[in-house]
Amino acid sequence: MNTTVRLHTLLALVGAAALSACTTLPDAAQAEAAQAAAREPSLENQPTYLSLVRQMQGNGMWFASLAHIDALEQRWGISNETRLMRADALRHTDQPAASAALYDKLLDSPERAAAYRGLGLLAGAAQDYARAADMLERARQLQPTDGVLLSDLGYALLRAQRFDVARLPVLQSAQLLPHNAKVRSNLALYLFTQGQADQARQVMQDAGFGERTREAIEQLALELAPQRQTASGLAVPTGLRMSPMLSTAPALATP
Repeated sequence: MNTTVRLHTLLALVGAAALSACTTLPDAAQAEAAQAAAREPSLENQPTYLSLVRQMQGNGMWFASLAHIDALEQRWGISNETRLMRADALRHTDQPAASAALYDKLLDSPERAAAYRGLGLLAGAAQDYARAADMLERARQLQPTDGVLLSDLGYALLRAQRFDVARLPVLQSAQLLPHNAKVRSNLALYLFTQGQADQARQVMQDAGFGERTREAIEQLALELAPQRQTASGLAVPTGLRMSPMLSTAPALATP
């Protein structure tokens, strides 16, 4: 079997596993695909192997990707690109300290924007929103047109109660990615903190958010800016919390 055929086999198996995945832990299809990929002979072409690992990570196969990063680095050595892929995989597999250490090593490399972003997401996961906003702002300076990054920055600033500063990245992301669910949820959250409840509810209605998601956004806005919400007549829903992760919104997680 030549290298091209092996690559098509691997990519097909990875795609099949990802389509059947519905939880954080690998299910039977994911495990079978990872085992099949591991049995294949090593790909001879480094860029092709890097592409395979990136696709695995894009499909949520973070644990399996770590094994292939090991194999890739054993054959071709450690590079900034493999360090970044490993740091992302460690972050997604709940290994924040190891992930942060690798991101730190990349701050003086061509991957520094992604490294700052990773550090910001780690800080957000730890609910340190001041640090998250600082790291994400550094990433934004390097990648000013990344709509998802701008949305994450806006969310961190909102959680840090820096509403005036949050306005620009929130509105920029809303125009860059008008149909992204996470971006819309952050826009609604911002509008609520500004006392613009009617506009916020219209955004949520247009986005098709479910009742629990709408209530969670309203409750978080009430917690962040209670005086503005009281003035706008916002009711206090109970029992719901927004996710502390910057990369997700309630029931609306996006990769």
